Amino acid sequence: MELRNIAIIAHVDHGKTTLVDELLKQSGVYRDNETTTERAMDSNDLERERGITIFAKPTSVVWKGTRINIVDTPGHADFGGEVERILSMVDGVVLLVDAAEGPMPQTKFVTSKALALGLRPIVCLNKVDKSDAEPDRALDECFDLFASLDATDEQLDFPSMYASGRNGWADMELDGPRKDLTALFDMIIDHVPQPAQITRRDEKFSMLATTLGADPFLGRMLTGRVESGTLKAGDMIKSMSIDGTLIENFRATKILAFRGLDQTAIDLAEAGDIVSIAGMSKATVADTLADPSITEAIPAQPIDPPTITVTFGINDSPLAGRDGKKVQSRVIRDRLMKEAESNVAIKVSDTPGGEAFEVAGRGELQMGVLIENMRREGFELSISRPQVLFQEDGHQKMEPIEEVTIDVDDEYSGAVIEKITGVRRGELVEMKQAGAGKTRIVAHVPARGLIGYHGEFLTATRGTGVLNRVFHDWAPYKGPIPGRRAGVLISMENGVSVSYAIFNLEDRGRFFIGAQEDVYQGMIIGEHNRENDLEVNPLKGKKLTNVRASGTDEAVRLTTPITLSLEEAIAYIDNDELVEVTPNSIRMRKRFLDPVDRKRQSKIAS
Repeated sequence: MELRNIAIIAHVDHGKTTLVDELLKQSGVYRDNETTTERAMDSNDLERERGITIFAKPTSVVWKGTRINIVDTPGHADFGGEVERILSMVDGVVLLVDAAEGPMPQTKFVTSKALALGLRPIVCLNKVDKSDAEPDRALDECFDLFASLDATDEQLDFPSMYASGRNGWADMELDGPRKDLTALFDMIIDHVPQPAQITRRDEKFSMLATTLGADPFLGRMLTGRVESGTLKAGDMIKSMSIDGTLIENFRATKILAFRGLDQTAIDLAEAGDIVSIAGMSKATVADTLADPSITEAIPAQPIDPPTITVTFGINDSPLAGRDGKKVQSRVIRDRLMKEAESNVAIKVSDTPGGEAFEVAGRGELQMGVLIENMRREGFELSISRPQVLFQEDGHQKMEPIEEVTIDVDDEYSGAVIEKITGVRRGELVEMKQAGAGKTRIVAHVPARGLIGYHGEFLTATRGTGVLNRVFHDWAPYKGPIPGRRAGVLISMENGVSVSYAIFNLEDRGRFFIGAQEDVYQGMIIGEHNRENDLEVNPLKGKKLTNVRASGTDEAVRLTTPITLSLEEAIAYIDNDELVEVTPNSIRMRKRFLDPVDRKRQSKIAS
């Protein structure tokens, strides 16, 4: 059977997973009476809740006697490490572009990776049936993007298609029959070459591991494309690190291939196949699995370095241990090391005291997903404000710059430009009309300036703006950027909050808590109207006397408290504050809970 290996790449929400749904249906993966789910490839709970793809996942279909291995990839820049690894095991990509939005920041990021590997993309203009679709403009912008990324003449001569992934059709012409995805299947078979590895099936076995997984019955599993030779279940093989150092010898207890949405055990893996192998105990991502006689490791694709770091520590607040069961530092460390092993875009290091851990990654969303997964597993954590990682170029301090693309209503464009180019030290690159009363703004902004900006941006645009960002380059340090301007309201007592106390404090600021909530000394319970922090007592009840009032007391009605999501809380806190994360709660507090400590720190700061 002939073989094709492809990845579907695109910006967030341009329709990758929905298109894969239709490819699976129309290739006959499902029975006629089988119940199917929307976005079947998004199998993780967080992916379904957030509506985004977080983990790259392979599947396969058979079309006209050819097996097509398809890899669905994440669309968010924070999970770009997944895309960078996956592209090394495919021979072609389908680049999906929204016909209304055109190429976006993540489109540029993934396309540059694909072009650098010499892949020839198929451009598929999706959602052409939308009322605001402009497929011709989007296609021209794709060509300009390829040219700006130094594509070869062969890559610039890319085939293009028009599609509606949700309605399950793709055609070569805009006014085609709009019946099914036959044209896309045929284009993949005609345009994407067979894996070059097929010609190396007579050589000794070798494979580069690109993703790490675990099975409750089979244990540790590594997935990748077989580079040479064949492997039978039960064969003895070895694993090597990038420099060729032996890690372990082991027996390949199971070989699994992707068949539709399932993984099926097979007896023989051949060069060019994408398979998962079980049986190892130490081998991990970027290691080479090979015949015992092979001494050289397969070169691994370099991964872009992390740009931000967050400190994970134990939860040492007075409410620690009430919700979660995993509270010790060694348990937190083991979990973070396990994450760093499977996710090559994350780096973990110990802090000098050993009680906290520095976790470096690509962005706030990536960190938020990791923390959310950990709290669902029963962990309790203290999380610091994200800090940007700097580099030294000679004697010059360099910082990461992000390319920000903003689509905003015309009336709000001035306020947005003033913020990103003024306070946040960004540089305006492009500004143009995007149609339908929208303006598109492209700017290069220091990553520091974007921490905590998203909430402010939504407020400034009345919730109508869309902001996308992707790592652009390193640039000389641009000077200090002011953080949060408002102070916070801090509880001065331990206990349960009272309606009467909060009602009388509402003129001081906005509250993050309501009545009958557990609070403790040092916990941040609201945002102050002024720039200084203020300690308040949310436990103070009304004094009762035996003197009758002439009238009845008015009922206490509290303003609805502000509820911050995990990412919003992490971005909101200042450098001397922490987010307390438990399975049931997200709280914020001052880093120094003891009043004596706080006074000492304020003296040091002044």
